[in-house]
Amino acid sequence: MAHVPSPISAFIDATNAGDSDAFVAAFAEDGSLDDWGRVARGHDAIREWDRTDNIGKRSRFELVDIAEEGPDTYLVHLKVTGNGFNGTSPFRFTLRGDAIERVVILPD
Repeated sequence: MAHVPSPISAFIDATNAGDSDAFVAAFAEDGSLDDWGRVARGHDAIREWDRTDNIGKRSRFELVDIAEEGPDTYLVHLKVTGNGFNGTSPFRFTLRGDAIERVVILPD
């Protein structure tokens, strides 16, 4: 398995700790999260998505695998459990420095 970059670790760890501030801080100020076409852009929108679809649903992530697709782009499979979606889902992360520029949650 490839090395897990720190912004991706922060995304997983913050979710599992229920730490919304750390979750949002893992993203660049102008970062985005695309949840099957529903896009949250910027910290305020990402915080709202986190409240309604992630930590607010008591989600937990378990890393299944990670593959580097190109420079600063990773395909990550996460097993998700909680009071919302449950199952394994692919997440495509695009990083910019020490932050997440974009996350796309892909259909299985």
